[in-house]
Amino acid sequence: MTGDEDRPPIIRLSHVHHAYGRYQALTDLSFEILKNELAFICGPSGAGKTTLLKLLYAEARPARGEIAIDGTRLEDIPRTGLPLLRRKFGVIFQDYKLIPGRSVFENIALVLEAAGHRRALIPKRVLNVLRTVAMDHHAGTLPVQLSGGEQQRVAVARAVVGDPKIILADEPTGNLDEASARAVMDLLQAAYIRGATVVIATHDKAFIRRMGGRILHLKQGRLEAFERVEKHHDHTAL
Repeated sequence: MTGDEDRPPIIRLSHVHHAYGRYQALTDLSFEILKNELAFICGPSGAGKTTLLKLLYAEARPARGEIAIDGTRLEDIPRTGLPLLRRKFGVIFQDYKLIPGRSVFENIALVLEAAGHRRALIPKRVLNVLRTVAMDHHAGTLPVQLSGGEQQRVAVARAVVGDPKIILADEPTGNLDEASARAVMDLLQAAYIRGATVVIATHDKAFIRRMGGRILHLKQGRLEAFERVEKHHDHTAL
């Protein structure tokens, strides 16, 4: 990790607006997130956190304004080019988005297969990441047989297994007990240390204190303030 002056932006928004019908979800957002930065999107329910993550992942398109990812404007990428763009991302969704007819192992292995990893090396990598979130004993289980918290842990493992450039996480500890939340934090921290840019939408102040990073505060779809929080080294409690 280097100083800010040595890191170009990997995410850039310029005067971004987004609406659902007459409801203005995001208004005139302009900011940059640097390569290998740990950033938190904070704000109350309805502030626009999830909408912002969807725009970054190109699941939705802004009504106005410009978004650039890793130097490429999203408006210049055709629909057919989106799968290639999304290989840069690992995404942790609030509703998990696991493939219901595939086992836990298969849900994660598909990420590595799509990225062209050698098939012979995939099983070891998948089992290693499942072990990190204490889900290796569920490798053959279908998602429907898991609790919400267990599905969340699988979703986190899937997001980090391919060492993506950017990780987007939408309330990644929202359905987890304390031990599982700590495991998720450790996985995201490890991805950041390896060089990933990690963007987390959360209202969990303890999570932010433990990890440290830059906070972007949203209120009613507008960027209200920036703040930097130093990592809190007391790990005795969340």
